Amino acid sequence: MKRKLRINGHSHLLPYPEEIPQFMKDKGIFWVDKDRKFMLQKDWSRPVTDSSFFLDEKLAWMERFKIDHAVVLNLSQLYGNGLRVEEMKQALRFQNDFNAKIQRENPSKFTCGFVVHPGFVRGACWEIERCVEELGMQLLCLPTHYMDTIGTWRCIFDEENEPIFELANKYNLAVEIHPYDGEKFIKLENTSWRFHLIWMLAQCADAYHFLTLNGYQDKYPNMRTCFAHGGQLAQINLGRRIQGFDGRPDLFEGKHHPRKAVGHKNIFFDTLVHDTGGLQLLIKNQTSKQVLMGLDDPYPLGEMESAQQSSYPGKILDLAIERNIITEDERDAIWEDNVIQWLCGDDEAAKQRLINRILS
Repeated sequence: MKRKLRINGHSHLLPYPEEIPQFMKDKGIFWVDKDRKFMLQKDWSRPVTDSSFFLDEKLAWMERFKIDHAVVLNLSQLYGNGLRVEEMKQALRFQNDFNAKIQRENPSKFTCGFVVHPGFVRGACWEIERCVEELGMQLLCLPTHYMDTIGTWRCIFDEENEPIFELANKYNLAVEIHPYDGEKFIKLENTSWRFHLIWMLAQCADAYHFLTLNGYQDKYPNMRTCFAHGGQLAQINLGRRIQGFDGRPDLFEGKHHPRKAVGHKNIFFDTLVHDTGGLQLLIKNQTSKQVLMGLDDPYPLGEMESAQQSSYPGKILDLAIERNIITEDERDAIWEDNVIQWLCGDDEAAKQRLINRILS
């Protein structure tokens, strides 16, 4: 009998300070101070709250919690919104080359994502081709919202971005949708961490709204989309969207009914919903098959070890078993099969290659 794997489908990794090119600091795009205490941008800084933001410490952390493999997303600070085109291209290229190197040098431990800026669709398509064909990457990371070339903020599932989804479909890519930059277009004071605690969930729900209204889960059958943080607001919001669609058909001409997307095999959600009530609703809506483990480590909103929260990585699933929300088999699938299904789809050879890589 093969050993059960524990794969974390939502992880983040910072470059060591010396790995970040000087131009990133000179232009105020992104850097880490030499004492590894802060990540910084021109008018922004955030404390590095855990040493496992960095590679060697991350590997030790994974070992300690028996995590076999992690899916590393891009850094949210590197979506490139509001940067000049050349700076944006260089910054995203640095991020993608860094993630490719991590995957190449640690194939048993990491599958890494790459990021593109949808505001420049042709350039985005070239970068997808480069990352897939030259760097061997299979996970496309996209923001829920982005700034277009004339400074308008748009949802990622805008019809203008269909060339990106066509390529994702052609290459059988997994896609991760993650919120960020809300404070740049939601006109409220940035206080009490409101953009992380409230608006990020609304951003994900908005992206889910447009993915499903456009029927992209069927239009692009080889593209599998996972929403960060359990797409939590989208779960409690379903009934309202269904009633709205039925009640104002004039606003949804040519669009797809929200019901058609519920539990769809190409739409996944991670487990990072913070309590079993949220997890129960997610599973009730979407079935456990569409849910995959996401720790969002090592951020303070991730499922980390914490005395205050009496928490540890994987605790929510252990509690869900205790409370009869899921079975042990479902827990094992959330940790392994469902993550692999999202990453590889129905490509059995790709699944086997991934498993072999992890076990090697």
